[in-house]
Amino acid sequence: MIISAALVFFMTPGLAFFYGGLVRRKNVVNTIMACVSIMGLAIVMWALFGYSLSFGGNHGGIIGDFRWFGLNGVSMETGPYADSIPHLVFCAFQMMFAVITPALLTGSLVGRIRFKALFFFILFWSVLVYYPMAHMVWGEGGFLASIGSVDFAGGNVVHISSGVSALVFSVILGQRRGYSQVVYRVHNIPFVVLGASMLWFGWFGFNAGSALAADGLAAHAFMTSAIASASAMLSWMLLDVIKDKKPTLVGASTGLVIGLVAITPGAGFVPVWSSFIIGALVSPICYFGMTLIKKKLKIDDSLDAFGCHGLGGIWGGIATGIFGLNSINHTARWDGLIFGDYHLFLAQIIGILVTIAVAVVGTLICIALVRLITPIRVTQKEEQIGLDITQHGENAYPSFNGLD
Repeated sequence: MIISAALVFFMTPGLAFFYGGLVRRKNVVNTIMACVSIMGLAIVMWALFGYSLSFGGNHGGIIGDFRWFGLNGVSMETGPYADSIPHLVFCAFQMMFAVITPALLTGSLVGRIRFKALFFFILFWSVLVYYPMAHMVWGEGGFLASIGSVDFAGGNVVHISSGVSALVFSVILGQRRGYSQVVYRVHNIPFVVLGASMLWFGWFGFNAGSALAADGLAAHAFMTSAIASASAMLSWMLLDVIKDKKPTLVGASTGLVIGLVAITPGAGFVPVWSSFIIGALVSPICYFGMTLIKKKLKIDDSLDAFGCHGLGGIWGGIATGIFGLNSINHTARWDGLIFGDYHLFLAQIIGILVTIAVAVVGTLICIALVRLITPIRVTQKEEQIGLDITQHGENAYPSFNGLD
């Protein structure tokens, strides 16, 4: 479990490279810094009060309390959530989820948000959205768990919450200047592949580790994760070939990531054969969903945070309600829709709708709070110069003098 926690931690620098490679040269430092800074902020917050609010006590099935403030009382002995590992190890594993989740939503905001505004937004968002979601799904007495909604490794808690928040924030923030006239090219494809590979590697800790033991369920989650990711990669490559006659490396990297997103909520609930279907279908769902959002609705979700994590997570949650089996994991009270029972499917839909509502309301409140502290968007001149120089005084490629 300690190794799994380290693997999940490794996903955040992987995300930094994945996002950093996708943006323009003048914004790569800022984009990577968004993820790196969260690695510091989220860990400190988690240790002080985040873990206690997420998993300590229960108030209305929505949030915990401060009984474990500063990890007081979180010991080396087994705790209430796992009888085979120390309480501190469970806390450490969950801490890494609290790190990567807010980092996911930063992809929708690149190139135009002040770093100070983003930093405070992440602070507020963790308290108002992530900690309540973690409690409702995984905490003792959590509301969504009580109605039978299941989420093995973070479909609701991680992907839908961050994806929906990314969409809401990108709408309020507005498009990058010249968005409809300028072609935004990927500046470093090797970075994208490096980041996607780090994510895939770390995701085995993310999903298999959520079994909280080195057992058959962990092996099951490992295999469903590998298969769904591979299937999604191949189906995205096929879409590229159908549309543009050529498979792309960026497309293959995107496909493997959304395959992992889609299998996350059901990795330890669905049969292995269904992971082929879940992965193969998520690519067209996200591919055409992104097209609708970006071209038809004119929403500038810069790096498709909602298109990948929001849509992929929603499909994954629905698929868990379709293919889930009680015989694989007794946490699921019922079998899925395809096996003749609608109860799990209905609980999954309710869970998804509640997650969307929490993310939308929480994001709007967080943005209002940030506006009391600092302007959210950079000036037109700062945007033209690039956020690397204007927000951090650094240049990723000081020898590059060409047009950007």
